[in-house]
Amino acid sequence: MPFMSDILSGWIPAPAGYKHVVSVSLGSSKRNAREEVHLLGQPFILERIGTDADAKKAAELFGALDGKIDAFGLGGADLYVIADGKRYLFNNVKKLIANARKTPVLDGSGLKNTLERDAIAQLDPLLNWRTQKVLMVSAVDRFGMAEALAQHGADIVFGDVVFGLGIDRPLRSLGTLRNVAKLVLPVITKLPQDWFYPTGAKQESSVEGKGTKYYAWADVIAGDTHYAKRYAPKHLEGKTILTQTITEADRDWMKERGVARLITTTPRMGSRNFATNVLEAFFVALSGKKEALSEDEYLKYIREVGFKPEVNEL
Repeated sequence: MPFMSDILSGWIPAPAGYKHVVSVSLGSSKRNAREEVHLLGQPFILERIGTDADAKKAAELFGALDGKIDAFGLGGADLYVIADGKRYLFNNVKKLIANARKTPVLDGSGLKNTLERDAIAQLDPLLNWRTQKVLMVSAVDRFGMAEALAQHGADIVFGDVVFGLGIDRPLRSLGTLRNVAKLVLPVITKLPQDWFYPTGAKQESSVEGKGTKYYAWADVIAGDTHYAKRYAPKHLEGKTILTQTITEADRDWMKERGVARLITTTPRMGSRNFATNVLEAFFVALSGKKEALSEDEYLKYIREVGFKPEVNEL
């Protein structure tokens, strides 16, 4: 399949000796970034290229960059979700990355299941989860975090049905979430992902709806940044937001709405906190392997690199 050479015009490969990770995202190009980091003696270029919900452009980028970099991240979409130990593959996303034949593609699922679970345990001394009311805007794509919050005794509302399907049915237990996951994931994974996940311009705006009242109830709003922002009310005074990928614009958005504390499960690298897909690709590139690592391998690297949740009092 021939690729338009001009899709890479202006793109600069990493210098010799560097490892290069590129996250191709269906999200907004306003969030693009390119950072140089040095970890465990290895220099890296970490890069994010947003395609503004243009799936054709994303597919072309996967083809054009294949074999030229060490690992791809896949942003703004999940290749699969792990719920209750079972893997559910998104058919249309599989087609999106079909042009990447030599370079491994990581969507963050493996790291969410380890890093985020770990982060909840590390945050318990600070937050004392049993005393917290937590709204997880979407939990099926972060089952590790959902399980860890339940294990630590938090009072949780899982918003998957409320926000994902627009039906005012908050899920209150892990058992119910498991049942819903078994029911809806086989169906949802056959649909285009932008039906239920904000991509492109939708990431820039908030819509208040049936689920907005649960923000008022919660002490902590946890989950994907775009999802949390998408359904948020104007006022979030005193709230804690627990998420992963954050830009300066996101910080400003949170300050404007009165958020008291921002906690990211991933540390800041350069000027921003990258998404789990970038970090998962980073660990795979660091290992030199051409495929996703095991949970134990991810945890080993998390410890070696010293990744910890980052707490920002706003």
